[in-house]
Amino acid sequence: MDNKGKFEDIEDVLVYDKSFEGRGQWFGWSDYKNKVYANLVIHNSDYDKPTEKSLTDALTKQQSDFDALEYQRDRDYPEIGDQLDLLYHDMTSGKGDKTGEWYKAVKKVKDDNPKPD
Repeated sequence: MDNKGKFEDIEDVLVYDKSFEGRGQWFGWSDYKNKVYANLVIHNSDYDKPTEKSLTDALTKQQSDFDALEYQRDRDYPEIGDQLDLLYHDMTSGKGDKTGEWYKAVKKVKDDNPKPD
């Protein structure tokens, strides 16, 4: 998994996908440097080896879901304390509407990172 949470390979599916949760160390690799389906080894006989298609489908779906939410990750709102300070000053100066600095700051982030259709 990369540092933003996107699955990179089938090992990420086996480790992080909720359908495999709670299994402990149930799988490994016959060649740890080459983590491809052909090298997948199941250590716990309580579990069947998933099909290659089920793993690649799960990987594709997670990557697609991750990509669909890129706009959310790109939104860089001011820290909550700074937002509350802006809101306080707007309210005390009578700018609790679209003329206030808080509204402008949040609107800019949303405008710069629109939600996809």
